Amino acid sequence: MRPAEADPAAAHYRPKIHPLLTSAFDEVCGTAARLLAYVMTLALMAIGGLYLWQQLPDATAEEPAEQTWNLATRSAPAFVVSQLDPRDKTDTYEIFRHPQGGRKDVFRWADADKKPTAELEIYRFGSELAAPATLDLAGRMELSGRRELEAAGIIDSKFGGVALLRPVGGSAGRTCLGFLKQVREPNVRLSGWTCQGATVPAQRAAIGCMLNRLTLLAAGNDGKLAELFAHAELKRTDCAGTPALSADWVMGSENPRLRGAL
Repeated sequence: MRPAEADPAAAHYRPKIHPLLTSAFDEVCGTAARLLAYVMTLALMAIGGLYLWQQLPDATAEEPAEQTWNLATRSAPAFVVSQLDPRDKTDTYEIFRHPQGGRKDVFRWADADKKPTAELEIYRFGSELAAPATLDLAGRMELSGRRELEAAGIIDSKFGGVALLRPVGGSAGRTCLGFLKQVREPNVRLSGWTCQGATVPAQRAAIGCMLNRLTLLAAGNDGKLAELFAHAELKRTDCAGTPALSADWVMGSENPRLRGAL
């Protein structure tokens, strides 16, 4: 019996996958790969966010404290305002320091009823950002909502010309007069106000006398400050007695004097 011969067609047959199935398989594999990459990306973002969240308390703790002025109770006085009458002493003398180097020495006077009547501030600038001088002065003068000041002339003092300011539009109550003196070398600002005196010329005289009686006690390592006051003392005048005020009190350069004790 002759063995059966293999079918030539069967010998050359190879199983083939339908192109549609191949395309579907590739699509499924591609989708799975993209999903896996997406999930891994989300996982990495979650891990990163968790790490940052855990580090947040430490970063917050390392942030510096709010940069504000603080009362320096242990700082030694650097200035004094000499008095004509021993009973007429300064109500308060406070020193404020800023973390960025600024220092403010503030004298305040009050009447028998503890109502503020005058103030003198010596501001030695540091690297802090200072508020506009007129805005700061208006706030310190407690103008009952009035925050604007206008020029009110110039007076002379041992520090040179000093600009005067008054509330815009006047005031229905007591009148007060402010002053500003900026010195570039050293970077110092003298400012303040007074409500003493029944007339503007008397208030001008009170301001001039206040500045003329301001004396430096200790300059520390600030040689320029010591030099400023040394030169100013050469121009210092006596505040005692009744002054002969300039007729042109608005722009007069005559050194004003105080009528009576400050």
